[in-house]
Order: sequence, then C-alpha cells, then structure tokens
Amino acid sequence: MIHAALNPQTARPVPARLAADRADALTLAHFRLMVMMLIFIGVTAIVGLRLAYLSIFTDRPQASSGGAGLIPQRGDIVDRNGVVLARTIDAWSIAVHPRKVIGDKRVIAAQLAELMPEKTGEQYFAILSADKTYAYLRRRAVPELVRAVNAIGEPAIVFAREPERLYPQATLASHVLGWIDQNGNAAAGMEKVLDSRLTAPALRDKPAALSIDSRVQAAMETELTAAMVKHQAIGASGLVLDVDTGEVVAMASLPSFNPNATGRTPYETFLNKGVTNVYELGSTFKMLTVANALESGTVTSMARRYDATVPLQVGRFRIRDDHPEKRWLNVPEILVHSSNIGTARLADELGPQRTRAFFHKLGFDRKVDIELPAAGKPLWPGFWARTTTMTVAYGHGIAVTPLHLALAYAALTNGGTLRPATLIKQDKPVPGTRVISEATSARMRQLMRLVVMKGTGKRADAPGLRVGGKTGTAEKPQAGGYNRRVNVSTFAAVFPMDHPRYVVIAMLDSPKGTADTFGFTTAAWVSGPVISRVVARIGPLLGVIPDERRDVDESELLPLLWEPKGAKGHAAE
Repeated sequence: MIHAALNPQTARPVPARLAADRADALTLAHFRLMVMMLIFIGVTAIVGLRLAYLSIFTDRPQASSGGAGLIPQRGDIVDRNGVVLARTIDAWSIAVHPRKVIGDKRVIAAQLAELMPEKTGEQYFAILSADKTYAYLRRRAVPELVRAVNAIGEPAIVFAREPERLYPQATLASHVLGWIDQNGNAAAGMEKVLDSRLTAPALRDKPAALSIDSRVQAAMETELTAAMVKHQAIGASGLVLDVDTGEVVAMASLPSFNPNATGRTPYETFLNKGVTNVYELGSTFKMLTVANALESGTVTSMARRYDATVPLQVGRFRIRDDHPEKRWLNVPEILVHSSNIGTARLADELGPQRTRAFFHKLGFDRKVDIELPAAGKPLWPGFWARTTTMTVAYGHGIAVTPLHLALAYAALTNGGTLRPATLIKQDKPVPGTRVISEATSARMRQLMRLVVMKGTGKRADAPGLRVGGKTGTAEKPQAGGYNRRVNVSTFAAVFPMDHPRYVVIAMLDSPKGTADTFGFTTAAWVSGPVISRVVARIGPLLGVIPDERRDVDESELLPLLWEPKGAKGHAAE
C-alpha cells in the first residue's frame, strides 16, 4: 500500500480547500463590481454636473441670426369647427458651441452653407469663430437636415428638441392669427390678443376657438387671389361677417404671408387690409345715404324723383354720373344706376348735420370695434361743407376700413342693429345699438336685391342664393387730387336677402382691365364676379341651400324701374 506524505499541520481536506477558493473568487468579483459601479456613478455624476452647468451657466441669448431662447408652451388656436390653426410642437434645433469647434472651421462653414444656404460660408465661418458658448444655426429643422448636418462629424455641433409654434394651415388666415417672433413673444394678430389666455397653465389644454371657418376662409382667399392675379391688383381684401352675431367668419388680406417663416416678409405685407388700411369705398356708401334719408323722413316715397338730367354744379365743383341716364330718377333708380347726382341731391336735403350724425352712429369716425390691436383710424372730414356732405354721400372724401363697411351693411339688413365685430366664436348674439328701424331695414333688403337683379350688381348674383348689395368704384387719391386711371373696386354683398345671414365684402386695390372685362376696372366687372363665386362656394357650407323658389319681395319696387327695351344694364360701377 502506498501512503502519501502529508504535513499534518498544513494539509486540509479537498472539499474545504475548494470552498475557500470559491469564497476568494466571489470576494474578488464583488470588489470588481463595486469598483465598476463606483466608476459608473462617477462618470454619470460628471455628465450630470456638466449638463447642469450648461443649462445654468451657458449663454444662450441669441440664435446665430439674432433669434433667442425657447418658445414657451402655448395652447392651440382652432377655428369655429375645431380645425387646428396654431399649435406648439416639439421640433429639432441645430446649434453649435463655437469655442469647442475642433475641426477646420472653413471646411465646416462651407458644408453648412451647402446644407443651409440661407447664409453664406463666410457668415457661418463668423458664427463658428465667434467668442460665444452657444449659437443657433437653424430652428425648426426637419429630420433630414439634422441627419445631414450630423454627418459632418463636428462634436461641437449639437441637436436638441425644443418647443416651436407651428401653423399647419400655412398662409391661411395669417393676418388673423399673427405669429410668434424668435424671442418667443406674440408679435401680432390673435396670438397677441390671446397671449395671456394661451400661456395660462390652467387654460393651456383648452383650445381657443376663433369665429373663423377655415373652409370659408379658404374659399375667400382662393377666389380673391385668382382675381388679384388676373387683374394684376396690388392688393385685395375680403370679409365674411355674420349679420346677427358680428362674428368674422373669414378675413382675407392679400398678399398674404406664412407665419411659419416671417423673416423675409416685407412690412407692408403684414398689414391687415380689412382692419388696418382705410379706403374711399365709393358708391357702396349710397346705400347708407338712402337708409339715412328713409330713417330721417327725408324720403317718404320710393316714387319721388330727383333731377339727374345734367351734372350738378356746386360752387366750383361739378358732380357727374359715370353712366348718365340724363333724366329724373326715383330712389330705386338712383341705386340701380348708381347715380352720383341723385345721391348728392338726397344728401343735400339731409344736410351736413344729419349726414355727419348718421355716419358717426355707424362708427365711421373711430377705429373699428374688434379685438385686433392694429385697427386703422378713419379719415373723417374736418369740416362738413355742402360739397363735403354731397361727396361723402357717395363715398368720396371719407375713408374707412372694409370692416367698417361690413358692419354697416350688417346693420342695414339685420333689422337695424349695429354690433361690434369679433374674431372669437360666440355662443349667442352680443348686444348692439339700433341705428335704423325694422321698416327701414326691410326696405334696404329690397333695394339691395334690386341692384343685383336689375342694376350694376348683376355679375355678383349666385343662382338660388338671393344675393343683394352694392358696387363701389373710387378713384385713388394722390398728391393734388385723384388718379382717374386707378381704382379701388369694392362690392358689398349680403345673402340670402329674404333672411340675411352673411355680409360678404370683396375689394381689389388698383386692378387692371382684361379682355373679358373690355378694359373696365370697376367693381361691377372685377369685384362682382368674386362675390358670385365666393357665395356659391360658401353658401352650402354655411347651411344656406340654393333655392330658386325663394326671394325677397320686390314687387312694389319693380314697376318703378324704367328700362329701355333690350337694355342690358350698365358696367361702370
């Protein structure tokens, strides 16, 4: 038998030795894991401290082009049907830490200029070389651009998600909405009006509903743009107004702009022609003068006639008709043929005091009553001489906004109540002020419909939708007088005339004649067709269904119209 030589003092049984080895290995593993955890915690702490330092102490006052910090969270703006018009989203931003650039700045600048050509390579080089800790290169960057810039491989270029204000409908209703500037401040429009409401934490989740209907707005903008392009006008304005609530259902001003990118937009484009610019609106005022004459009792019979055989001489001024009838005209004929002479004679009987008082009652001597802050102040005559009274009666010598006119036409047809305009969706009609009686309003509805059926407004009619209204063509003022070759052409319409619901205004600034208008630039030719197309499109959208069997009753007025056999109407207005 062979025996192993063992030292009784050192020898241990095999199982005990294996257990000790396992314990040593486990202790070593625990030690290594603890070291790794400490290293991980240390690295995480360093990164966290660095991020905290950057967020607190890094200077981020300006984007590379002068912009600023993050846009605060804001609530949505929606149209009356809940369609989103403005919303805050998370977007990509591209920025750089100029002091930490390690690559060739010239090469990087050239690459940035190729990817983002709004700046030159020299401009990007200046940004990369600036003594700043942080500068924006692009806000609201699309993911494709973020990937391309990231591929440059410069560690100092960083990417982040941050709040951005988005206008998903682009240019639609841009003058109503306004925009948010690069400092995150509300710059104009309803963004500015509703600023405290949109930024209040308690209300941020509840959208602010405007009175605008995006479908009606789109129809107005489309038709107005087509007419502006066709007639090479320098500008245009269009409105749709609820006659009972004062709600603005559409408000268009052209040229428009994209509130998502306002940086290169000319200042003039930002002006809302519907509420900021004032115009002499021509013969659209004749309806107001007739309403005043009826309400004051100056006119008691529609059959009463006024001498329009020859131009009216008033001092050194002579008032003419654009398309003279050269005969005595009754009140319906004055409007149907748009007679300056007949209207001036009516105003002469009214006198300056009653004329001025009525236009004051309509608000034509003060800024229009609406939420937008940039409302224009009318040009109100300083002295109401006899000639001033006569010319103001047919829209010359006084300048107001298209919205002033829309509100007045709403009052003429809704039963006689003038209400303030609003861009906020209303649950019920707001209180107003009575300016004419129900009886006068009923008569004005007949007269407006008559102008479209038989007079200068024929091209504004829309089958089955009972359009009424009045043309207005005014020569544009210039130094020393008026430019006879340049017009502001306006049509003020209401529909349906048997139960008025909406005022529709279409105005073209300085239109040019075309072959199909025979060179005419008057409202009958250039603005009337816009009304016809807009009303035909929006009527069914607003619940006004075409019906050829319905109409306002003009039977007592039709016999008063004298029309030569075969006459086709006039086109001057």
